[in-house]
Amino acid sequence: MIATFEQASAVRPTGPGAFEATVPDGWQQGRGAFGGLVYGMLARAMEHVVADPARRLRTFTGDIAGPVLPGPATLRVQVLRKGSKQSNLQATLFQKNEPLAVTIGVFSASRKVEPPVFTREPPERADWDQLIPYPLEPPSGPPFGRAYEYRSAGPMPFTAGRDAETAGYLREKVVPSRRDAPSMVALLDAWWPTLWSIDKVYRPMATVSFAGQLLVDPARLDPSERLFHTARMAALEDGYFVELRELWSGDACVGMNQQTYVILG
Repeated sequence: MIATFEQASAVRPTGPGAFEATVPDGWQQGRGAFGGLVYGMLARAMEHVVADPARRLRTFTGDIAGPVLPGPATLRVQVLRKGSKQSNLQATLFQKNEPLAVTIGVFSASRKVEPPVFTREPPERADWDQLIPYPLEPPSGPPFGRAYEYRSAGPMPFTAGRDAETAGYLREKVVPSRRDAPSMVALLDAWWPTLWSIDKVYRPMATVSFAGQLLVDPARLDPSERLFHTARMAALEDGYFVELRELWSGDACVGMNQQTYVILG
């Protein structure tokens, strides 16, 4: 067993806008830690600084500049601007005084407006019990996959199919005490890449950039719910590819992101 996401993403305040954390072994994706864990730590540090339940994380963008290795890390959060309804923050993770990941978070309160009604057709899906569990772990997957439970609705990995897309149910193996923004950021990053649907072999890769949107208050979601993931590849060139991902709770899309990967070999 590896540390739960709640344990692995914990941060400890050390001063104004300053935090320390310990990146645990077992959460790797390639050489470095799973991008969703790194981003989750930074989102958690920003939440500490905002310290206002009315302002929740709406958008989150991040870049990982180098592998974040198991061991100690420091995090620094800067408030770029705090307005009457919105706070914009930047957070950076360091190891050995080297910046390895940087993120921007937009936290804002709800606004009392009455826009026109907008609805979307939810994706078709089988029931959880109709799908077979897919163990995502070495040697055919990254170590961090041991922390999550996957049930694929297809295509299956490494079947060299024609459609660069994925779909299925996802949740933590150890149900968190509550559903929060850091865990949602990690869930948006946790499914395997769409490249696996059109490839024959496992290739090491890493998340280069992440642009996520949390569309509902995570606290409204049952932490034990199996969210439904969908993704499709938008581009593949020069060893990089871009995906468009969504997470669904029932008939509501609760999160989405545009994610860029680099193929390492």
